[in-house]
Amino acid sequence: MRLRLVLVIAGMALVAAAAPARAHHAFASEFDAKKPVKFTATVTKMEWINPHAWMHIVVKKPDGTSEAWMIEAGSPNSLFRRGIDKNTVRVGMQVVVDGYQARDGSRRANGRDVTLPEGRKLFPGPQGTGAPSEQK
Repeated sequence: MRLRLVLVIAGMALVAAAAPARAHHAFASEFDAKKPVKFTATVTKMEWINPHAWMHIVVKKPDGTSEAWMIEAGSPNSLFRRGIDKNTVRVGMQVVVDGYQARDGSRRANGRDVTLPEGRKLFPGPQGTGAPSEQK
């Protein structure tokens, strides 16, 4: 009976540990390294949610129209460890975003670099996903 209880607890621990791993995705499964994007944009919202934070931006196109984009970043915890917090990127801030567009062609991108108005460059992307910026 005791052995069965130990096995059940060990099995539950394995299932619990595997759940976050299933939620995490590789860069290539969602983004295309052959579709780089780079634009100047205005931050409209920052979502500090797990498993990835999201930067919402508006890009003004040369013809005067605007497009809303979502830029995927790492987890809030990984951003905090890199010195990026809720005061680093603020709504209304002009930023330069460099990244890779989603495979499905939607206006979502994986953020490789974000340059702030004062010239400070941030690496907001998730690590350990195989993104091109990790292969430098």
